[in-house]
Amino acid sequence: MVLNIVATLYTQVSNNVFKTWVLMFFFSLFVIGIGWLFSYALNDPGIIYIAVAIAVFQSFFSYWYSDKVVLAMAGAKMIEKRDNPELYRLVENLTIAAGLPLPKIYIINEAQPNAFATGRDKNHAVVAVTAGLLARLDKAELEGVIAHELSHIGNRDILLQTVVVVSVGIVAILSDFFLRISFWGGGRRDDDRDRGQLGMILMVLAIVAAVLAPIAATMIQLAISRKREFLADADGALLTRYPEGLARALQKIASDPTPLRSAKDSTAHLYISNPFRGKQAQSWMTKLFSTHPPIEERVKILMEMSV
Repeated sequence: MVLNIVATLYTQVSNNVFKTWVLMFFFSLFVIGIGWLFSYALNDPGIIYIAVAIAVFQSFFSYWYSDKVVLAMAGAKMIEKRDNPELYRLVENLTIAAGLPLPKIYIINEAQPNAFATGRDKNHAVVAVTAGLLARLDKAELEGVIAHELSHIGNRDILLQTVVVVSVGIVAILSDFFLRISFWGGGRRDDDRDRGQLGMILMVLAIVAAVLAPIAATMIQLAISRKREFLADADGALLTRYPEGLARALQKIASDPTPLRSAKDSTAHLYISNPFRGKQAQSWMTKLFSTHPPIEERVKILMEMSV
């Protein structure tokens, strides 16, 4: 039975890794294609290099300081071992099992059960849990949640998300540049006439792409985020060897109606479950740009792992 569980878990992890990198590959092609289209329409390849430089510069601050910003926005407070020995030992044991350095542990004084991990790499990692999570979950369920968050750290999800954010930023900046230059009559119109009908078609396509590309890029980013949640579920279950614990925890978290007062759209993707409740969680816009896969689907996959 144990061997079957482990084999199923490894299969799920492998499938999710493969799907994630397939998405990343097509995302890269998407960014390159958009850049080429804009450059061709404007006859100015230099705009790509300018846009990339701006996007990388903008992402530099986020990469090095995003964890501090997120923790401040969440109102999280760091604890020491003496503050909560049980939680500290639980995280310590799981990090040893995962072969990771012990992350800093933070508690958010919120009643909604939830948690997230942040930090640019495993040596600068943070695990934050709400007071409601500690109050609502039993030990096996809490282990499942912590294992999920440690999996995000071990899988370097923060680094992957940074790469995706840079790509989305490049698309957005390229689109903005193109629309501004087109509006003010930029580009080499003589060359457009020389290129004839093809040039005009590409110009129209570029304008349409400039409007839609940032939305499409964001949706691809969120699709990758959802894949990383599936992967962290599988890895977390592999770490504890008890998928039911995480499945029960997800059900409790999702069924809790308590709002998370510190929740922000910009940080919602970090939490193990969508922190928004009520009407916000049910709106069609929220579902379209959801950062998390449905809890029911995650629970179903986890329960299948134990069969």
